[in-house]
Amino acid sequence: MKLHRRTLLRAAGVAVALPLFDAIVPKRARGEDKKNTPRRMVCINTPLGVHPAYFFPKDTGRDYELSPYLEVFKEFREQFTVISGLSHPDVGPSHDSNQSFLTSAPHPERRAGFKNSISLDQFAAAHLYGQTRFATLPLSCEGSGLAWTKSGAPVPTEDRPSGVFAKLFLEGRPDEVQAQARRLADGQSVLDAVRDQAKKLERNIGAGDREKLDEYFTSVRELEQRLAQAEMWSKRPKPKVNAKQPTDVRNSADLIGKSRVWFDLIHLALQTDSSRLVTLQLLGTSSVPPIQGVSQGHHDLSHHGQDPQKIAQLKVLELEKMRTLLTFFQQLRDTKEDGESLLDRTVVFFSSNLADASKHSVKNMPVLLAGGNFNHGQHLAFDENKDPPLSNLFVSMLQQVGIPADKFGSSTGTLTGLEIRG
Repeated sequence: MKLHRRTLLRAAGVAVALPLFDAIVPKRARGEDKKNTPRRMVCINTPLGVHPAYFFPKDTGRDYELSPYLEVFKEFREQFTVISGLSHPDVGPSHDSNQSFLTSAPHPERRAGFKNSISLDQFAAAHLYGQTRFATLPLSCEGSGLAWTKSGAPVPTEDRPSGVFAKLFLEGRPDEVQAQARRLADGQSVLDAVRDQAKKLERNIGAGDREKLDEYFTSVRELEQRLAQAEMWSKRPKPKVNAKQPTDVRNSADLIGKSRVWFDLIHLALQTDSSRLVTLQLLGTSSVPPIQGVSQGHHDLSHHGQDPQKIAQLKVLELEKMRTLLTFFQQLRDTKEDGESLLDRTVVFFSSNLADASKHSVKNMPVLLAGGNFNHGQHLAFDENKDPPLSNLFVSMLQQVGIPADKFGSSTGTLTGLEIRG
């Protein structure tokens, strides 16, 4: 077989392009979740931040006085940790920091030449594939989401709760189910043929490119496994839930209405073990939300410039946002699984890519971490000028959901002071 830089492997009318053999990419070490207990993770970004003075407590440690926003969660005081001082190093002050929220990739604000990296949920999904019908659920109240592949491409994100509900819980017509089965079978037969051709190709390349090709084989095998898993799940009936298909919120400014629908749906997805990894991008709109006492757009209020009237309205808006999150916590707490609450088995990470939207600051990001069987009940404070990277928290989260990771993004280890509940 003659090897060209644009060599294609062809089978069943499908052409699969080989990688370019001009560099050796180290193989990613893969781990395996060996725990029997399902562990889950939900990552939520509120893209216009929260007002720091109303979010962060003044005191540190376990005896801190609840801030105005944290007062909303007082019944969960021993089930969450508020963390101050964290940020992503080398991520500049810009709304574009949203792209690095779950990746920590440096300098998204430069736009030109920026290349993203894998997001936290997708990194975890590589270890947990096949355990649930959907490896991850990337969700958004608007626009793009938070999930990125290991090559830095955005993962398609769902923005219609009704469509996600249908995927999770509604069976298709018999002809639709059969068509899906044929697509899966065709995909596997193509991979079989491509794999045979690729093995012949292996004899005509050097040692360095052989390692590159071996990595490609690994990707093909992973895809085969995912196809097999998808075929397996396609033959299983979807879970039945005592809930109606949600109606999508049409008002593009209704950040509370959109959030409530998504939180209800995420709760159902976790409760039925349809997925264990969820990301949610909340609404950050310039329009005026339908909240009593709010007469200006969310974006305008978040960029308040210390105007006391704007800050007062922003507080009304953000308190409503906190109350929707509280309801989600209550749903997880009140749902039991093998004697434990769903909250104990779910790490919930709530934060923002902007620390202070009024300044476009990305230092001292607001972090509320709940559930997941951590030893909560404290304000864990770090010096924002000597802060550990936020990715240290991500490593702690990964380990708590059973991923044997000691490095993610810009991390230097796990987060000091965050312990597992004994």
